[in-house]
Amino acid sequence: MLDWLLDSDPSIRWQVLRDLTDAPAEEVRAERARVATEGWGARLLALQGSDGQWDGGTFFPVPYDGSEPGQPWTATTYSLLLLRDLGLDPGSEGARAAVRKVRENSRWEEGGQPFFDGEVEPCINGKAVALGAYFGEHVDGIVRRLLGEQLADGGWNCEAERGSVRSSFATTINVLEGLLEHERATGGTPESIAARKRGEEYLLERALLRRKSTGELVDPDWLQFSYPTRWFYDVLRGLDYFRDAYSQDTGGPPDTRFAEAVGLLRSKRQPDGTWLLENTHPGRIHFAMEDGDGHPSRWNTLRALRVLRWYDGLTPPAAAAGA
Repeated sequence: MLDWLLDSDPSIRWQVLRDLTDAPAEEVRAERARVATEGWGARLLALQGSDGQWDGGTFFPVPYDGSEPGQPWTATTYSLLLLRDLGLDPGSEGARAAVRKVRENSRWEEGGQPFFDGEVEPCINGKAVALGAYFGEHVDGIVRRLLGEQLADGGWNCEAERGSVRSSFATTINVLEGLLEHERATGGTPESIAARKRGEEYLLERALLRRKSTGELVDPDWLQFSYPTRWFYDVLRGLDYFRDAYSQDTGGPPDTRFAEAVGLLRSKRQPDGTWLLENTHPGRIHFAMEDGDGHPSRWNTLRALRVLRWYDGLTPPAAAAGA
């Protein structure tokens, strides 16, 4: 399985070395450095326009009239999110040049705000915080806005400005990922850390997949694992977030409310040890990184294995086997 994962792009190889093999730090750094110059990372960097945008726009490409199937994933926001997922070193020359162009030129379609000032929807602003924090940009203003938009149940919802008082898993996971990245970069504040913890509790109270009120599954699509996840929520994305959050926090045994989600994750392992790509979100892309739905996915396999390595490493063997 490790050989299969390592026979791939530098963006996967360096994360396999770090998360699954405990390779020496210098080996991980050397492999990660290749993301900027080889494979998918280099291809994405080369697609940035001289105007600092990918495909001509910030959240949507230009031109775009809404008539094509799905949502296009080729504009600046989703291109930067993919570069972050690939692990492009934010200190690399390629990253610094690309982000400088975005800072100087990219404006949100909603109100013409500079990219790292954010816009009005928390699902989008969560992404902007994650990107700004990762690439070394100042996004404290967006964080303050997000803290003021947290709902009474602990999560966030892009529909709040239209009257919704209940949170959304999708909006909440995007905000949580942003707050965690900001905390990693800056240390956060007592207020931002408390907000993150409340948002995590929103997901945990629902076992990462169920309605708190009835215990019913919220959405069958969440049982299907995608990559890239875009703005969507699924159970693997939720688990991988908590793995990352636990690594930043004090550790300790994983919450017992992960058990059902982890059981689902184990059940989806194929006889050959892989996990499949199951729910590709339709829309325009720059290029494919996998063979399509129904085929073994290196990205999902990497993410699943590191979740299980984290969970089983913190759980007594009998409990881990039964999850």
